[in-house]
Amino acid sequence: MDILFLTSAHNSLSQRLWVELTEQQYRVQVVVVGGPADMEAAVQQHRPDLVLCPMLTARIPDTVWRNYPCLIVHPGVVGDRGPSSLDWALMEGESRWGVTVLQAIDEMDAGPVWASQEFALPPGLQRKSSLYRHQVTEAAVIAVQEALARFKAGEQPRPLAEFPAARGQLKPQMRQQDRQIHWHQDSPQTVVRKVAAADSRPGVRARLAGQELWLFGAWQDDSLQGEPGALLARHGEAVAVGCAGGGVWLTHLMTRQGPLADIKLPALRVLNNPALPVREDAPCREIRYRRDGDVGVLSFPFYNGAMGTEQCLALRDAYREACAQPTRALILEGGEDFFSNGIHLNWIEAADDPAEESWRNIQAMDDLVLAILTTDEQWVVSGLMGNAGAGGAMLALAADQVLARHSVILNPHYRSMGGLYGSEYWTYLLPRRVGAEKAAALTQECLPLGALQARELGLVDGVFTGDAGEFRRWLHKEVADKVADRQAWLQCLIDKQHRRQHDEMHRPLASYREAELLRMYENFFGVDRSYHLARRQFVRGCQAVPSTVDRQRRCG
Repeated sequence: MDILFLTSAHNSLSQRLWVELTEQQYRVQVVVVGGPADMEAAVQQHRPDLVLCPMLTARIPDTVWRNYPCLIVHPGVVGDRGPSSLDWALMEGESRWGVTVLQAIDEMDAGPVWASQEFALPPGLQRKSSLYRHQVTEAAVIAVQEALARFKAGEQPRPLAEFPAARGQLKPQMRQQDRQIHWHQDSPQTVVRKVAAADSRPGVRARLAGQELWLFGAWQDDSLQGEPGALLARHGEAVAVGCAGGGVWLTHLMTRQGPLADIKLPALRVLNNPALPVREDAPCREIRYRRDGDVGVLSFPFYNGAMGTEQCLALRDAYREACAQPTRALILEGGEDFFSNGIHLNWIEAADDPAEESWRNIQAMDDLVLAILTTDEQWVVSGLMGNAGAGGAMLALAADQVLARHSVILNPHYRSMGGLYGSEYWTYLLPRRVGAEKAAALTQECLPLGALQARELGLVDGVFTGDAGEFRRWLHKEVADKVADRQAWLQCLIDKQHRRQHDEMHRPLASYREAELLRMYENFFGVDRSYHLARRQFVRGCQAVPSTVDRQRRCG
């Protein structure tokens, strides 16, 4: 069956669906579209058996849905309608939510139902973006597969009228006044809920430090005391703000004014580094180390997986300190949403000299990867709970062993960012894992990889099916068991040292780095501005040119 994805962005959900469906031998093309004309052109070009819309912000024109079966993946329970489904679910404290696959008709989200899948919302507050990447995506995979099975069997979707007990209802688009923060009235939990329901888009508009700003990345802290709405403290790049009965930490802000307009940045940067007392015990720490017997764990849940220059250097230093501990193994845990996505494009875009900051950032990433590659007294394991892309994928591959959740998507390539060549020793790491031919295919075709296929290729050594907590427990047991026997552990270290010595004699690591950086220098400082244009489009949300972003996989 030929399936055409029409999507406003090839995001984590659409990539996961693409991976799942291509593994089941569906022929899938993905076209990123801006509006009705793009959709009409796409179906005329591809003539699919079915159109699937994993994430679409524009209405499908009747010239498309009347002539092709069009299935909409809506992040809401049966009957739910409107563009702010997840926002309302989180704001209203729903205990269960779901995904519905609908047939497109003239009225948005009102078509007959092909399939639906519900899930429990976890206790406590959760960012909308995290909910979307995990529970929504898992439910979407199940619902889409059910819908396709019914479609292939010749069945018809069920009209909404046949669901009299449906909980969903039409909800308007959530406005900023619906999210409004009242610093003197709202508790820390209420503030965090409002921000979480708008993270990572559109953020919550609020007055802070005399400015109109958009708030992201909120953390509750009932121990804070101070004037509601006032800046109380700092931790790293985050700031604490007082509210009724405590306070919250904000990691990221955005302004609509000045040279930093429309760029989501660390809070202190947007506020121009105000003088504030430092708190070391903030709940929003970006780098954490813990030890359990012979196993150390270094976690780094950077916001959206982006790693700026200073973050890379801080993680490198924390890594070195972790290696100095009397443990046999070290787990690099990343975060639940992302392991890492490499250099920080937002920070680079906001820099006075983006080319120079790009150069500083990639050098810092290289330094971090080099520290991992040259570790000879610890067994190092990358534990991927979340997705990894570009330099973040290479960071994971620098470890001795890579273990991943089944839901993880890898994008081990750079070219889609304006033809960026890439560094992080990828010309050594990828061929070492998969061979030169497959490494070339991965980097040239720019296709997402699911965890299972990554294991088949040799990029990943083990895959576990389960939620983040279950994966973490499995990961720690796997690593602890591997190093429990001292003689076996020592032999692993000896073998690892010998491999590194052999590879170094064949070609020094410095040579890989030098060759990669020569190409990166041209990307950053050369006459071709493709990387800078692509970065600006990505960061500032400019309308993309309609494009077919995927082809049939050829590197398996």
